[in-house]
Amino acid sequence: MIYRVGIGYDIHRLTSGRKLFLGGVEIPYINGLLGHSDADVLLHAVSDAILGAIGEGDIGEHFPDTDPQYHNASSSELLKVVMDLAGKKGFKVGNIDTVVIAEEPNITPFKKQMQQSIAQILKIPQECVNIKAKTNERLGAIGKKEAIAGYAVVMLIGEE
Repeated sequence: MIYRVGIGYDIHRLTSGRKLFLGGVEIPYINGLLGHSDADVLLHAVSDAILGAIGEGDIGEHFPDTDPQYHNASSSELLKVVMDLAGKKGFKVGNIDTVVIAEEPNITPFKKQMQQSIAQILKIPQECVNIKAKTNERLGAIGKKEAIAGYAVVMLIGEE
């Protein structure tokens, strides 16, 4: 067996007039995340973690924000493409550990739904996905409710 570890990070500014997506789940909130795609910071962090583990750069290289085909793209669909790339290289996800950092909204009530969504996208058992929710203790852009960030660590397993 071959094991690979990757880490991912993403942050997007909150803005009015957009829906908020986190972990592939629409979260009711007055603002959404600003981005070329649906700006799901958690799925972007997971994508970056997988890409890092297989040595394939980052999400911006694969889905550039200058390419109109990715305008308002579903981050769930982008993650499926990333997972297909990992699969073609002989890897599957062992487990994922993630953190969402937001002052608002409270995402705790949505964690199980986000866990199910990510597990379904990656075709892994739900217990292989962990989601933690943190605030930024009112510090910086996140603390001022101007942004939301996500981190992800993934372990991939491949055959020798």
